[in-house]
Amino acid sequence: MSTELVTGLASGSDYDPLDDASSWWGGQKSRSRPTMPPDPAQVRRQLAWRRAIQGVLADPEQIRVVFQPIADLARGTVAGYETLARIDVPVPGIGDRLSPDQWFGAAEENGLGPALEGVVIARALTRLGELPPNAFLTVNVSPHLLGTPELDEAFGSVPELSRVVVELTEHVAFGDLESITAETRRLRSAGALIAVDDAGSGYAGLQQILELRPQLVKLDRALVAGADRDPARAALAELLGQFAGRLDAWLLAEGIETVGELATFCRMGVPLGQGWLLGRPADRMMPLADEVRARVLAETTRVAVTDAIASVMLSRVTVTTADRVENVKTTEPAVVVDRSGAPVEMLAPDPRDGVPRRLPVSLRVLASDAADDVLMRALTRPAAHRFDPVVCTDSWGQVIGLVLVDELTRHVVGARPPARAVT
Repeated sequence: MSTELVTGLASGSDYDPLDDASSWWGGQKSRSRPTMPPDPAQVRRQLAWRRAIQGVLADPEQIRVVFQPIADLARGTVAGYETLARIDVPVPGIGDRLSPDQWFGAAEENGLGPALEGVVIARALTRLGELPPNAFLTVNVSPHLLGTPELDEAFGSVPELSRVVVELTEHVAFGDLESITAETRRLRSAGALIAVDDAGSGYAGLQQILELRPQLVKLDRALVAGADRDPARAALAELLGQFAGRLDAWLLAEGIETVGELATFCRMGVPLGQGWLLGRPADRMMPLADEVRARVLAETTRVAVTDAIASVMLSRVTVTTADRVENVKTTEPAVVVDRSGAPVEMLAPDPRDGVPRRLPVSLRVLASDAADDVLMRALTRPAAHRFDPVVCTDSWGQVIGLVLVDELTRHVVGARPPARAVT
């Protein structure tokens, strides 16, 4: 945050309303003309919150940023971290240990929401250099604050956002989505990915996903809790995973707290997981504990490798950049990537003359995705691209191979038992 902004917030008005509640009320009355004066205790609470928030904005070191690991459920490694804010500052008359929701809610009520959220985001982004290779950092953002000067300043505090996931953390009115979509488009152009949380919490949430087309969809905790004991809940979670896959997005199961829940989502092929079972928030970006990694890998190995596309993936694939496309001479498909390593198009030899031709990346999947599901998604593409190669990436979107649709078809058909005659 700029020095001018923080100084202005810390200085407050010319008088201290806490010392003269009646004076504060008189000013409010002249502006809003309510029929009854507010509760003096409520006024004191709100003003106490305002003073506390202004103090934190004046001294951002009081905000502690912690990191909760997001696990790659196929490899038993950390795929990324979600940043969370902790403000261990007592608020007189309110409490000593207050939750982040209380702080951000009070900031919003006092007109300081953008300022507090901007400071937290900026502090989180200063830790980007601590990320391990091939990991991302998630920052939580209130969608209605996107485009405010405070958030623009925070996101502009780093040269690029190529390892940042911007997670939209609340549901907004459908009418607001047009402006929010424009702001997320701006963040994407700076390299950021977009995540939406609480998928499955209602029809409005599904509308947001359709409009925003995020790269990461976080499954609502209500669908994760007890999914191992409730087949209907698990089935709905699986449907949402298929829905996310059709949008070329990754699904993240948030709030995994039991071994049974972990096993269920590993069996589903959900690529990412988060929760206290996998790792609690910590002051540093910690790897998965050895016992947690062993548990994840044990559950993953229960899924037969023949069910995943990894068994038919071509791993020896030429990967090039757009400025070197003309130098590629190959009889096998190649992938063109952008500067961050994400696939943008493919080169495949024309069967008539063998000359490489350019193809769009019409389907991108993970190596842990189920083969029959990938085949179904491939065959429902537009006819012109139905049999184009499928790009296979890791959890951060880096190319690790290609899958040929004819090989995938033979694999899936050969893996199924013959149909039984009806007698």
